Amino acid sequence: MTVTLPPDYRPSEDEPFMNENMKEYFRQKLLSWRSELLRESDETLAHLQEGGLQEPDIADRASAETDRALELRTRDRERKLIAKIDAAIERIHDGSYGYCEETGEPITIRRLEARPIATLSIEAQERHERMERTHRED
Repeated sequence: MTVTLPPDYRPSEDEPFMNENMKEYFRQKLLSWRSELLRESDETLAHLQEGGLQEPDIADRASAETDRALELRTRDRERKLIAKIDAAIERIHDGSYGYCEETGEPITIRRLEARPIATLSIEAQERHERMERTHRED
């Protein structure tokens, strides 16, 4: 079934949670985000293939190498983010998108708008982070 969204559609708390429009809205949002990350990745690849570091000055060469390393780290984080986006799209297809993996409760629309790949409600995420800090301090 194909859902066509009105151009000004925004999910709201007043409509049934994860109805077809809402799922399609978040699916399009995730696909757009994924597409943007892939485009940036292609640009990085093209930039890196332009050539080696030809800077005659050692300070300029070091600066260029630092920039390249930072760009590669950023792309690696984005690669991991693409995997999370793909997982979120899969959750839309299997019907589990928008529900907390820990409690099964709906994740708020505001949280999904801010972080469409969220798998935990704010409360569950805060508990998770507290536990993480506690175990780190041990």
